[in-house]
Amino acid sequence: MSIDLVKFAKACYPGRTLMVSNPEDEQYYIDFSEVRGGKIIEALERTIVRLSPTIPTCQLFTGHIGCGKSTELFRLKSELEDQKFRVVYFEADQDLDVADVDVTDVLLAIARQVSRNLEAIGIRLLPSYFKRLFEDVGQLLQMQIELETEFSVGVGKLVARTKDSPQVRSQLRQYLESRTSNILESINQELLQNANVELNRQGYKGLVVLIDNLDRVENRPNVAGRSQPEYLFIDRGSQLRELDCHVVYTVPLVLIFSNESESLKNRLGSGIAPKVLPMVPVQNRDGSEHLQGMALLRQLVLSRAFPELHPAERIDRISHLFDAPTTLDRLCRISGGHVRNLLGLLYGCLQQQDPPFPASCLEGIIRTYKDDLSLTITDYQWELLRQVMQTKTIGNESNYQHLLRSLFVYEYRGTDGRWFDVNPALAEMMIQS
Repeated sequence: MSIDLVKFAKACYPGRTLMVSNPEDEQYYIDFSEVRGGKIIEALERTIVRLSPTIPTCQLFTGHIGCGKSTELFRLKSELEDQKFRVVYFEADQDLDVADVDVTDVLLAIARQVSRNLEAIGIRLLPSYFKRLFEDVGQLLQMQIELETEFSVGVGKLVARTKDSPQVRSQLRQYLESRTSNILESINQELLQNANVELNRQGYKGLVVLIDNLDRVENRPNVAGRSQPEYLFIDRGSQLRELDCHVVYTVPLVLIFSNESESLKNRLGSGIAPKVLPMVPVQNRDGSEHLQGMALLRQLVLSRAFPELHPAERIDRISHLFDAPTTLDRLCRISGGHVRNLLGLLYGCLQQQDPPFPASCLEGIIRTYKDDLSLTITDYQWELLRQVMQTKTIGNESNYQHLLRSLFVYEYRGTDGRWFDVNPALAEMMIQS
């Protein structure tokens, strides 16, 4: 069986998010839940389903950038839609400048995306408070905001204007800050509550909003000295929690390991701990090979080339993709179970030549990857990495949080709990030095 190279390249592209509701994407999906410490998406889903329609829920989801959160959120969306929920999924960085985000920015983005989604099925709601508010905002910013036809269009114009202009964004925030409670009340009473009534008439069980990429909010101090994630998700978390629908926020992983983790859980997470999507383990805590994790990563790679084959049949096709099974294993191990990095290394091979890929091709890609990583690490960070390698733990100070944020250290979870390990590419350099 020959490999369709065009289809293979598209499937390997590391920037692609799988939409499991799409039959073509579904055949590439690998369920890693058994080696990631639990059924994380099922837990989010059960909370929503069990508490609907009487209690709106606010849940938090996090993990390393590129570990597969978006794919899992699309799976959650598909499963909730199968149970007759109306699900609004959107990527926050499409509407927001993640380098500079305030609570009113998030609320407006949610209002816009919910309205646009509902308008697509004939539900058009025009909150009267926003009509008055935007008349005043239009005078302030010297722009016309039409809300006579579709609410989402008017909000979209405002969101686009503020995203593109820091000066306009600052003006608007100063005006809206004192009105945050009124904005939230209008969104709840005039948009979300009315939406739920209309959705129930159409046979839906409820409204769910999944906000992806909000974990990309930059970890920098604001004018008050608080980091932007702490300000948005903790100081203002109680307001983000008050929306009258089911909400799942993606939050920065560093907050889980800060002194504010309990505050995050209680203020924004309604007392429920954030769900963390860890890496796929390639080895156990003691350094021995994690057999199941490695087997699933092999399938992730092979499914890209042979999606229509049974997993057992794919193993027999390794020679079509690599010069030897050891080359495939080398790819899986060096990735550390980070899905996007694994696909990035594989795509790097594909940029060099067609399969089957020899070990020399993969090693060249790995060498470049190592060189790029090493340029960004200080002597002090090397020492911290040695400590992580020895103890399999991290501290909660900012230096360790930087290691996590920069993908120098990975988190793993299993039946014996949580542990941390150094990115295998860096670990190899440390051993060889």
